[in-house]
Amino acid sequence: MSSSNITVYITKPGSSAERDMSGWRNRKPLVHYDKCTNCLICWIYCPEPAIIRDHSGKIVIDYMHCKGCGICAAECPRKCIEMVSE
Repeated sequence: MSSSNITVYITKPGSSAERDMSGWRNRKPLVHYDKCTNCLICWIYCPEPAIIRDHSGKIVIDYMHCKGCGICAAECPRKCIEMVSE
């Protein structure tokens, strides 16, 4: 979704994985890897396919699918995810 006046409707569960959702966001999660233990609680609670694991198993944020809801930051037990302005 771009910043134009185009309306995007999510018509079924999981269909946002097929679309760029980054236009919904005004804040984004920033992971502080020095504190992260890779517990994957952020991944469990993320309502979108925005938290993935890289080839080494470390979590990374897929900003194309992140809407900036902040659930990952709120649920992180070590508070290693910070919501920052875009």
